[in-house]
Amino acid sequence: MKKAQFGVVGLGVMGRNLALNVESRGYTVAVYNRTESKTKELLDGEGKGKSVLGAYSYETFVELLERPRRILLMVKAGPAVDAVIEDLKPFLDEGDILIDGGNSFFEDTERRTRALNKNGFLYLGAGVSGGEEGALKGPSIMPGGDRQAWESVKEILIASAAKASDGEACVDYMGPGGAGHYVKMVHNGIEYGDMQLIAEIYDLLHRGLGLTHQELGELFDEWNQDFLSSYLIEITADILKTDDPETGKPILDIIVDEAKQKGTGRWTSQNALDLGMPTHTINAAVVSRIISGMKEQRVEASQWLKGPLPTFKADKRGQFIEAAKHALFASKIISYAQGFGLLKAASDEYQYNLNLKSVAKIWRAGCIIRAELLDDIMAAYDRDPGLTNLLFDDYFREQVVRRQGAMRYVITTAVGMGIPVYALSAALGYFDSFRTARLPANLTQAQRDYFGAHTYRRLDKEGSFHTEWEA
Repeated sequence: MKKAQFGVVGLGVMGRNLALNVESRGYTVAVYNRTESKTKELLDGEGKGKSVLGAYSYETFVELLERPRRILLMVKAGPAVDAVIEDLKPFLDEGDILIDGGNSFFEDTERRTRALNKNGFLYLGAGVSGGEEGALKGPSIMPGGDRQAWESVKEILIASAAKASDGEACVDYMGPGGAGHYVKMVHNGIEYGDMQLIAEIYDLLHRGLGLTHQELGELFDEWNQDFLSSYLIEITADILKTDDPETGKPILDIIVDEAKQKGTGRWTSQNALDLGMPTHTINAAVVSRIISGMKEQRVEASQWLKGPLPTFKADKRGQFIEAAKHALFASKIISYAQGFGLLKAASDEYQYNLNLKSVAKIWRAGCIIRAELLDDIMAAYDRDPGLTNLLFDDYFREQVVRRQGAMRYVITTAVGMGIPVYALSAALGYFDSFRTARLPANLTQAQRDYFGAHTYRRLDKEGSFHTEWEA
């Protein structure tokens, strides 16, 4: 019987496309889905005539695979992953490999790795980014877990991953345990920040300056040819130029202003707080999505809470548009600095030994946050592999410092018009806090000592001190 080198459980959009991707690289792929009709649909449709073997039970599915079996799970993160693992285990042999390609929480991956190792199985938690198209043509893949498992599947994943402009595959071993899913979590946190920064610039230029969606689409096309070049800028231009076929109106005029979230951005913020790391821009993006979901309350509040009307002098439009471009770039750098700073802290805390240059390398193609900027981040880690913050790198420091005037101009103008720019403001707040040698936290610590005798440190001598404050 013909055997497959790779198996996929879960034939939703991502699973189906990843199976077809792997098959297109010269491998035979076995597939299984709990709903049989999805398996039949693939075999009778896009998989017809290809090296795709269908199974309608876990036992048959496992029998179709070469040993050690290499099985990619593409099911909903959470309890569903545990359920599939339990269903598969009776049919597996020691040394078989399970790969979770969903957006699982990294601590769940740590737990599953330990449990499966006890049973003699190998486990990888592999973050996959790129959406439907990336899954089919080549995503960015962030595997972490058992190194032996990585060595066994490396050839297949390298063949299936996106390729950067220099031909490098956008996949690499991230580290032990939950390292791969941790890196994917931070990728998504940075993605949240990027999207919110772009949305705020869009709001300022559309609602504040009155630029039409078509004009903005052309502007974003221009920006995508310069230092802002990225996938998110590219698709934003396409969205802005798209009209609704039913009404003929710009598509953005009919989409409800409510941004959903699956939780990975929130996990990033929560874990950053656990590690004591500042992620201002990501946090602002998460909160912005939350308040966008309060649509009914916002509509009611708009009737009662009045503020300034957005107005802007026509003769200053060109100057402001140029400033917005530079403010967006500076804020983006600051957001990445927060994300990579968190990765470094997590690497130390969880002993992942992350190679941050490698992280930047595999994000250059296939994934949602792919951008020209990532080549510069790779270069920064070439100059200093132990770099603690991107803003300490000469190139990035100069890029932000010379654009801070544009950030301040854009943000103060937005405040004057009453247009919220929470992520832009958070990026500048991080920059100003980070560059300040002495913050007002001395007062905060004095207050803590006053009401709770929490003590404080002194500038002039070592030790812990308490003052008997007068009531």
